[in-house]
Amino acid sequence: MYNFRTDMADERKDLYKKANNIENEIDGIEAQEEKIDDNINVTRVKVVNENGENAIGKKKGEYITIDIKNLKIASEPDIQKASEVVTKELRNLISKHINIQDDILVVGLGNIYVTPDSLGPKVVQDIDITRHILEYVPNAVDENTRPVSAISPGVLGTTGIETLEILKGIVENIKPKLIIIIDALASRSMERISSSIQIADTGIVPRSWGGK
Repeated sequence: MYNFRTDMADERKDLYKKANNIENEIDGIEAQEEKIDDNINVTRVKVVNENGENAIGKKKGEYITIDIKNLKIASEPDIQKASEVVTKELRNLISKHINIQDDILVVGLGNIYVTPDSLGPKVVQDIDITRHILEYVPNAVDENTRPVSAISPGVLGTTGIETLEILKGIVENIKPKLIIIIDALASRSMERISSSIQIADTGIVPRSWGGK
């Protein structure tokens, strides 16, 4: 398999097409782009069969990338607009798999003490946790509130426990309908540092460049 050295599905698609001199779409891959405004662009890549999997090294499913230009110097209105785009895409993807009030477990992967790997733990710190509130004081929240719990399991080097072992125990006990895993991704473009978000419904393979 072609060694992509990137986690981004749209980059893998483009690299595969370039390496194989393909002008049209790849068999097994459906792709589209949507320009929200001058600063926000959404790319959707859908892997629909085994040929698509083998071509770009990604499992069947949807991969949505939101690119936000100049995010590091963006104004508050621009940040809010970007947040709304990400929220819309995430909500639409979640709704395809679970009902509106089903339990969600949010997992923040990475090492909070290592800046390039700290995204997951930092995001978990800002998640609105509701599972315990619904269990103990349900009248304190809106009746349509979804049960949300979160965990930042750390890394093997600091816990001595594989992340999968930790999550397996948690899932067996609280039985969420959906797990949202947050982690830093590798890209081939410097411009995408702190400016791109990829959302997928296919899971994650830590410490993998995508080769089989």
